[in-house]
Amino acid sequence: MASRVQEFNEFRSKMNERILGADNRAIKRFFGVDTLTYESGALDAKTKEMLGLVASMVLRCDDCISYHIQECKKEGVTDVEMFEIFSVALTVGGSIVIPHLRRGVAFLDELNQQSS
Repeated sequence: MASRVQEFNEFRSKMNERILGADNRAIKRFFGVDTLTYESGALDAKTKEMLGLVASMVLRCDDCISYHIQECKKEGVTDVEMFEIFSVALTVGGSIVIPHLRRGVAFLDELNQQSS
């Protein structure tokens, strides 16, 4: 049985390939802007990923939450920092964020298990 992390990454990769393969200029440009946004600039990539995670939690997008948790880990965000990020999202978004926090922590736990 595939893990949630594996399923997420495989589906994301497959669908990105399908979507970008349609060769729609506007979609390709949006994907490009999204990629560029998270590159280091005046703010480093780690900070941008943390901001992306807070926004994703407040907007309640589980796929985005999973993606940004994964990217935050790649950028060296610790679990202690991750829970600080989660607390900001809860403060901004309110109790409706709690179910997404649960799924996000489950995803984080699975990532941590894979890397140990």
